[in-house]
Amino acid sequence: MILGVFDLETYTVVHVVISLIAIAAGLVVVFGMLGANRLAGWTALFLFTTILTSLTGFGFPFVQLLPSHVVGAISLAVLLVAVLAYYQFRLAGAWRWIYVVAALLALWANVFVLIVQAFQKIGFLATLAPTQSEPPFQIVQIAALALFVVLGIFAVRRFRPPAAA
Repeated sequence: MILGVFDLETYTVVHVVISLIAIAAGLVVVFGMLGANRLAGWTALFLFTTILTSLTGFGFPFVQLLPSHVVGAISLAVLLVAVLAYYQFRLAGAWRWIYVVAALLALWANVFVLIVQAFQKIGFLATLAPTQSEPPFQIVQIAALALFVVLGIFAVRRFRPPAAA
C-alpha cells in the first residue's frame, strides 16, 4: 500500500492520469496565453494538477534521491512562484512575465518527464534509445525544449491580464 491507500499499480495509474491532465490543461493555458486569454478555470486546473503531479511523485517507494525527486522539487518551487504571481500578485507589473515563465517551466518539466517515461516504457522508443543518451532521445528532448522556449517568448509578449476593475 502506498500512503496507506493504494497499491503501487493503482497509485502509478492515478499519478499518470493526474500528470496527463496537468499537461493537457497546461497546453490549453499556454495557447490561451498566446491568444491573450487568462482562462482562469483552466489555469486553476493546470496549477492544481501540476502541483499534485509533483507531490504524488514523492509517494513512490525509493531508497535514494533520484533525478525525478530533483525535478519534482524544482517544479514545486517554480509552481510556488507561479501561484504567487497569479493569485497573490494578480499578474501586476513584472509578475505577469514571471508567471508566464514559471508556468511554462512547470509544464516543460512535466513534458520532459513524459518524454523520459515514454522512452523507458514504450517498446519501439526504448529500442531507439535504451540508455536515453542516444540521438533519438536527445533530439526529442532538445526539440521539446526549443518549442517551449519559442512558446515562452511569444507568451510573454502576448499574454496580458485583464485590466483591474
